[in-house]
Amino acid sequence: MNTYYYRVLNDEGRVRSGLLRLAVERDFSARLWLERRHGGVVLALHRLPGFLGDVRGGLLRQPLRPEDLGGFLRDLAIMSRAGVPMLEALTAITEESRFAGQKRIAGIARALLDDLDAGASVSEAFNRHPDLFPETVRNLITIGDETGAMDRMLMEAADHIERLGTMSRDAKRALIYPAFVFSAIIGAALFWILYVIPHLSGLFLQMRVELPPITVAVMALSEWLSSHLSLALWLTVGLAILIWLAIRESGRFRHSLFALAHRLPIARVIVRSSGMAFITEHLALLIAAGLDMVRSLAVLERSIGDEFYRRKITEVKRVVERGERLAAAMRQVGDFPAMAVRMISVGEETGSLDAQLRHLAGEYRARLDHVIESLAEIIKPAVILFAGAIFLLMVVALLLPVYDLVRQAVTAPMM
Repeated sequence: MNTYYYRVLNDEGRVRSGLLRLAVERDFSARLWLERRHGGVVLALHRLPGFLGDVRGGLLRQPLRPEDLGGFLRDLAIMSRAGVPMLEALTAITEESRFAGQKRIAGIARALLDDLDAGASVSEAFNRHPDLFPETVRNLITIGDETGAMDRMLMEAADHIERLGTMSRDAKRALIYPAFVFSAIIGAALFWILYVIPHLSGLFLQMRVELPPITVAVMALSEWLSSHLSLALWLTVGLAILIWLAIRESGRFRHSLFALAHRLPIARVIVRSSGMAFITEHLALLIAAGLDMVRSLAVLERSIGDEFYRRKITEVKRVVERGERLAAAMRQVGDFPAMAVRMISVGEETGSLDAQLRHLAGEYRARLDHVIESLAEIIKPAVILFAGAIFLLMVVALLLPVYDLVRQAVTAPMM
């Protein structure tokens, strides 16, 4: 996905400018798209760095929720199945969304209407908005446009988007509790380090108390943070931005992170279950819709977010292009679950590959749900142990010297 700044002189003599995101490889294709859409001459077209487009699309613009996108596709499918023409269906969704205050949905429907009014087909209209519609959805729409089964493809796309949204939402919900608790623990620790410990250290120095090494280390850390608080904050923010940019821009860094996750004990179960659910779900949809195996793997390669599995799918596609079956290619590449490979092999032999893939997708979604539920229960005692360790450190490092100081004052002889 490339981000462009453009200035266009339209037929009315007005100059329009703005930012545009398109999934094109060459700038010339973006120029042709702008001229066709605005019916004018492109005065300026500049491709922006990738991270600027990510900032605009990810931070400054509110993302479209999966349930909203799934609902939009489902409404289109229902009206198409009832025989309502696409133009009338989009007009109805535009009016209803505006009345309900859903400006994003109304804007999407309005943009598709403009494309259709300009002479584009339904599939072309969807393909002009790759930032809104995932590639799997756009491929299903294209197949529906070519085969006349638009209502079924729209319904399949809606179900697919909603299932993916449910998986993502469940994973985020499981992480809310530990994130809140860790934030509270870190906040309490910073309060002790920046406010309480400096006062206690002054008292210890006045009373000339002999301190254990752990107390000296904690006091030194507190003194350094108090003196260099702004530097520590800037370093933390800079490190977070650096990691974010590395994740956004470096495929090698993302692959290393996912490869590490595929090796760690608990993370391995999560990323493998979510990755295989995504792979089998996409392949089942595309194969059932009529795409051949190579094209389905190519779409999957561009759609999957797991860089580890993305490279594996790339290798699988190369093997399939040489004439091998999918199961044999997966077995040759490796790192795919044996159960999935075996079931895919049975599906290829019996001609029920899409059914086997759907069954696998449901099984891996169920596993992922079970792991997330179990993980939430496992994290709670782990968080309690972590909080207890922090409390114990504070007690040993600070409260015991205070107790010794009080004891010495009580047992000291009266003058």
